Amino acid sequence: MVNWMQMHDCFGDVDRVPGLLERVELEDDAELWKELGYRLVLEHDLVFPAGFAALPSLMRLSSRSAQARELAGTILRRAAGHHGCDDLLAEGADTIAEFGKLLDRHLQSRPVDYFATFLDLLAAKGEYHWSAVLGDFTDDFYHLACPHCAVEVTIAIGEYGRYSAIRDWDLGDVDRCRLRPASFEELSGTGRWMHETAVRDGHEALADGIAHLFGKAECPRCASVFHIGDEYSSDNRRVLR
Repeated sequence: MVNWMQMHDCFGDVDRVPGLLERVELEDDAELWKELGYRLVLEHDLVFPAGFAALPSLMRLSSRSAQARELAGTILRRAAGHHGCDDLLAEGADTIAEFGKLLDRHLQSRPVDYFATFLDLLAAKGEYHWSAVLGDFTDDFYHLACPHCAVEVTIAIGEYGRYSAIRDWDLGDVDRCRLRPASFEELSGTGRWMHETAVRDGHEALADGIAHLFGKAECPRCASVFHIGDEYSSDNRRVLR
């Protein structure tokens, strides 16, 4: 049972969110959802304790409410931050797992919000890093340090090309080298799951981008070859720590 007296929202209130949850369960009112979302997630970045306390109710409503599904996903995608609510997430592990199944079923319907739901499902699986940084590969750049010579390498995966390069702020991306996408057999773990899901749902551009992201790149400076996904993930997790 949630002790709402300890679960403040973005205004510091502890009594408004429980009432709003009761009301949206009875009436699917846009203004009520707008207020609830603003009280739980400030500017789509900082999640307040009331947001995590509201997750079980939001997930339960998600089967019949798109607003509940989207708000629950928004909260989960920010669960890796410093919010002091890890115990609430741990207690709700079973509910989050069921929510993940609902999100997966929604993906298979090939909805207009496919990519946002894809990111939400990554968060439901605990893959907060990729949920936060993955792009849809229309105009994506990933920056990392070469694991061998430490030069900053820009990885481009989008409609303009798929390459590694050294970024020069006057000349643009120079010394480009083509990326080497991973074959299906070479993919494993999260990369394989993402690729399989995108292929299953007919999102070929997303699947192709994932194959490149979890493939290999050549450093334009020292010509060493490395796995992009591993190095990018390692680089960014190091920064977060």
